[in-house]
Amino acid sequence: MNAPIARLYVVFLLLFALLIAFTSRWTVFEAQQLDDNALNRRGVFEEQRIKRGLIRAADGTVLARSVSAQDDTYRRSYPEGGLFSHALGYSYTTLGRAGLERSRNDALSGKRGELGSVVDRVIGRTPVGENVLTTLDPEAQRVALNALNGRKGSVVAIEPETGAVKVMASFPGFDPRDLRSAETFSRLANDEDNSPLLNRATQAGYPPGSTFKVVTAAAALDSGEFTPESTLDGNSGKEISGVPLNNSGGASFGRITLTTALTNSVNTVWAEVAERLGKDTMRTYMRRFGFDKDPPLDYPDGQMLPSGSYRDGKVIPATSRFIDVGRMAIGQNLLRVTPLQMAMVAAAVANRGRLMRPHLTDRIVDEDGRTVERIEPEEQSRVMSEGSADKLIAMMTNVVREGTGTAAALSGIDVAGKTGTAEKDVQRNINQPWFIGFAPARNPKIAVAVTIESVVGGQGGVVAAPIAKQVMESLLNG
Repeated sequence: MNAPIARLYVVFLLLFALLIAFTSRWTVFEAQQLDDNALNRRGVFEEQRIKRGLIRAADGTVLARSVSAQDDTYRRSYPEGGLFSHALGYSYTTLGRAGLERSRNDALSGKRGELGSVVDRVIGRTPVGENVLTTLDPEAQRVALNALNGRKGSVVAIEPETGAVKVMASFPGFDPRDLRSAETFSRLANDEDNSPLLNRATQAGYPPGSTFKVVTAAAALDSGEFTPESTLDGNSGKEISGVPLNNSGGASFGRITLTTALTNSVNTVWAEVAERLGKDTMRTYMRRFGFDKDPPLDYPDGQMLPSGSYRDGKVIPATSRFIDVGRMAIGQNLLRVTPLQMAMVAAAVANRGRLMRPHLTDRIVDEDGRTVERIEPEEQSRVMSEGSADKLIAMMTNVVREGTGTAAALSGIDVAGKTGTAEKDVQRNINQPWFIGFAPARNPKIAVAVTIESVVGGQGGVVAAPIAKQVMESLLNG
């Protein structure tokens, strides 16, 4: 081969290599960017051709599946309707995704592995979705929704030892099957009075009332400065941060132990405890329980609210000058929490001070049933010592045995818990009732948090505790 022809051959090879590189860049490596471009409708059509994986409940019940539509396309179907509407979310090409449909989209749409995605694109193969097996319990979820009985609120139940979320109930809800209609979605999205698309378990911030005394008690017992037998003044009218503080109904108890103060939910005692501990200590324990940061749940970031003290719509540290630590310690002041967070508080105490990472996914399996990923229990933080937790468990057991939480008691099973009644509108007597707890107290299998919005005269021990009882019964007997 003479020199001119050889040079021409080399140039030809270089041009061919550049052509291959250029086309590969857009068809393989930049394909996802093109798919995500709002002007590119090809991605929408491709997505409709993917048979997304199943989502199943813990007992195998199919919660979401893809069914054949027309022209080799698929649409999403939700056999259980609105039972797990907020946990599952939805997946529609016209609306996008929410809930597990969004957080587990890569698995469900067969796009989890970078190498696999590249190979699929090179050979033109449509990805096959993997199946997501959840931790959710359908029967207990039904019990929770029925117990809410049409009232705005939420119930969350977690296995203390594993972090598995068994119940995530939020009312009002929606039926994801109805969202195929853009008109229905628009109506639900603009319903500001009911906010049915809002997951109250993870997105709604409420004042926790006296349930937060569990966090204060954990800090107190773990500090070494207090024991369950420590005595303090439980009278109403005690000055906290220079302002008189009263107990519920203006009751005075004289000098009482911390156990009695938790059993009867005595505000003045716990406010004094927090003042003696100080803001720094309170903040340390709040962060151990998961406050002031996004929950580590396998759920979309934009659908979870950090719990903590809020000012001007932003979380502020417990050490801020705006914080009245005494009133924060009893669930008042600027504190706002989600039901998920308070279920995590109950679960951490139940698990003798170990907070496990909460999760909705149990495992992911391929189309042949082989497990490709299993979510193993993972410790998020050591909240308190085992000894301190044991003392707090005994104190919380007394709350249900003879205190404000007797309506949560189960026959033949010790229950540990704490009630809460946050005042939302004092003049109109509108409250936010709460209950958090776990059972069995000394060998906990389930931890719960229950809250109901805006109940006239509603007390946590009367309104929320019976709901917790029903949910715990369902899970323990299931």
